[in-house]
Amino acid sequence: MTIRILLADDQALLRATFRILIDSVEDMTVVSEAADGHEAVDLTAAHHPDVVIMDIRMPNLDGVAATAAICSRPELADTHILILTTFENNENVAKALRAGASGFLGKGVRPDDLLSSIRTVAAGDSLLSPTATRALITRFLAAPDTDGFLALPDAVQALTDREREVTALAAYGKSNAEIAEQLVLSPLTVRSHIQRAMKKLHARDRAQLVVVAYQSGLVKPHQ
Repeated sequence: MTIRILLADDQALLRATFRILIDSVEDMTVVSEAADGHEAVDLTAAHHPDVVIMDIRMPNLDGVAATAAICSRPELADTHILILTTFENNENVAKALRAGASGFLGKGVRPDDLLSSIRTVAAGDSLLSPTATRALITRFLAAPDTDGFLALPDAVQALTDREREVTALAAYGKSNAEIAEQLVLSPLTVRSHIQRAMKKLHARDRAQLVVVAYQSGLVKPHQ
């Protein structure tokens, strides 16, 4: 299956570079390009891409607001947002995750890592750059300022003990394979627990599951 991608960045040269790279592999194609946030929202609604590569700083409507607009539309629930930024520790990145982004990468990402990241978020998994994962989540997603946060879900009480355990480990940044090894489960079983937890908590992907885990108090920042 071909991954359909929309590029949203105000730098035409960067969009052209990404298009050449993405179109060079068999399992991806660029379906459209946007030069600002408003175009990104409109073109996403028109093309329903699997992944939007979104610059966090754009004219007219920034990447955070554009992400929130896209992720608020039920008909775009299958579209995943990958944020590109030079500001990996900026609070705007955390706001983008709260708004529904599946993760972020620095603009200096290597070509192979970019392609791998696109495949990761297209599959419904979260992607956070290694330099910022824990610091970003613990500093901003557990902050008292709730602007742009997901609603705290009463549904967290509906999780089974195992689902809570797996969700907590995912919130600490562990992969399915690492969780499976720690809990002596198969990776397939771990994935099933993650998917059931996502469904119960109305999380569109693993990144939002992590957000909910912190916001609901299931995981504490300094545990």
